[in-house]
Amino acid sequence: MFTWTDRELNAEQSEAVVAPGNILLTACPGSGKTRTLTYKIAYELSRLESDRQFVVAITYTNRAADEIRERIQDLGVDTARLWIGTIHAFCLEWIIKPYGIYAPDLANGYSIVDLHARERLLEALCEPYRHERITFYDCEYYYTSEGYRLGCPSPGKHASIRRILESYFGILRERRQIDFELILWHALQLTEQFPAISGLLSKLFVCVLVDEYQDTKQIQYVILGAVLRAGQGATRLFMVGDPNQAIYGSLGGYPIELGDLRVLTELPIETRTLSLNYRSSARIIDFFNHFNVHDTVIVAAGEDRLYPSLVSYDRECQKTGLVHEIGTLIRHNIDTLGVRPEQICVLAPQWLHLASMTRQLVATLPDYQFDGPGMVPFARDIENFWYKVARLALTEPSPALFIRRHRWAGEIISALQDAGVPTQHLSRRMLLRDCNAIALEEQGGLAYLRGFFEQLFDRLGIVISNVASLREHYNAFFASSAARIEKLEAEGLTEVGDLAFFKRIFQNRSGITVSTIHGVKGAEFDVVIAYALLDGMVPHFNDPHGEVSARKLLYVVGSRARKNLHLFSEHGRSRGWRGHYEPTRALSDCVFDYDVI
Repeated sequence: MFTWTDRELNAEQSEAVVAPGNILLTACPGSGKTRTLTYKIAYELSRLESDRQFVVAITYTNRAADEIRERIQDLGVDTARLWIGTIHAFCLEWIIKPYGIYAPDLANGYSIVDLHARERLLEALCEPYRHERITFYDCEYYYTSEGYRLGCPSPGKHASIRRILESYFGILRERRQIDFELILWHALQLTEQFPAISGLLSKLFVCVLVDEYQDTKQIQYVILGAVLRAGQGATRLFMVGDPNQAIYGSLGGYPIELGDLRVLTELPIETRTLSLNYRSSARIIDFFNHFNVHDTVIVAAGEDRLYPSLVSYDRECQKTGLVHEIGTLIRHNIDTLGVRPEQICVLAPQWLHLASMTRQLVATLPDYQFDGPGMVPFARDIENFWYKVARLALTEPSPALFIRRHRWAGEIISALQDAGVPTQHLSRRMLLRDCNAIALEEQGGLAYLRGFFEQLFDRLGIVISNVASLREHYNAFFASSAARIEKLEAEGLTEVGDLAFFKRIFQNRSGITVSTIHGVKGAEFDVVIAYALLDGMVPHFNDPHGEVSARKLLYVVGSRARKNLHLFSEHGRSRGWRGHYEPTRALSDCVFDYDVI
């Protein structure tokens, strides 16, 4: 039986881990949610009684799944009977792959459309609607159990977007392709039409755990609910999250109410809380608690709880002077306060605002590196085969990375099998040995990857051009990467195509992080600097839940900071004929004793 000491978990965390029933756990920021979830999974794994029993954990991102799996392995717990991943990966692995033959659109084979190919297809379909200013970004959609919903916040565009999407769905059917949202839709259809699927899964799953439940979509709740109902109590539920951080409403995410969850699962569900914040100072908590929509209890309990935090809010800065002001704050925190660069994050509501800012900060602060998801020279498309191989190509063999690289090697072998490539002769260690033996002189990122892929598959005796799916993924990977590099170079990141830049993608964060508010959720930093906190951006001008959404976004911004927090609602951002943006009302109305720096 897996055990721990009271130095590893506090009383709230321990009680949640050992609770025998179904739990809905509300965790305030910095309360050790991931640690609690990790220990809960380890505890449940140690109690399994049969080799045919599994613990299933649903995470919001693949990165979160990797982190939790590695933490469990570090605890010395066998993860052979753990399945952990995103809801899309769950639906593929447990529903579509074994039962897709019963779905008409999947019965004759299917492939997952590459993200770059999807973007190019939608861009082409949007072309006739340029006069309506409809772009690829307007075509985001999500499914509910009733059909698809549009993510575009501009109602006037909806009729045209629906015509575009109908064409898009038709082309995917012709090509026998599905995208991530269609994965969920087909999984739902299969579970509804064949209830035995849920029954079989419920016999395998002892416990289903859901991380970040506030970002879960209705269709995802319904799919998991079918499995839990079929288990009639034999499959237990453990859900953890923070409803105050439900900022993905435009994509369909929401925190389900307890009563609705009980009806959906037909389970008796107990609520618990994690209220001790080990991340932020009491002053930081006092600030972001002003935006606490759900009245969550938050108590400062960490080593930095008494830190004399700087919390500043600048409403007078002009847009033209913003880069200078942010640069000054970065230097002050590093040079005067001793903060490490990798513990600083610069935030804005949208990537549109960050592209120019990043370029100017790089020029203003040439001594520092800047890291961010938008600066990655290739898409983090976990379903693209060559992205999987690139992870091995761009990481060095080391004891610290062995477990992770060993797992990646297994994913590559599994993907080769799915593509119809014989792999009987291939093991994970053999694949890693072949990868480690490749030495190239190329200093350009894309050239290096092309050479690495060629040498590796020569060693494996696999001809890429003979395998249609690998060839398609190969072309999409390099086309997408070349387009990203061209765009980033145009924005001033001239080194983005270098091999050294490529290798930074899978290294630990080493520079100042640049991100959107949505992109940084789940992370934490000593210092957070956020700008463009303007009404119409926070929240978006078409957000139907305006005030509440703004408070949730500000709650997320504030709760990322451990020590210092700097906020800007700058002047001079034009709204066209409507004048200029004004400060976010929820922030400008907040009464707080700000510091003057």
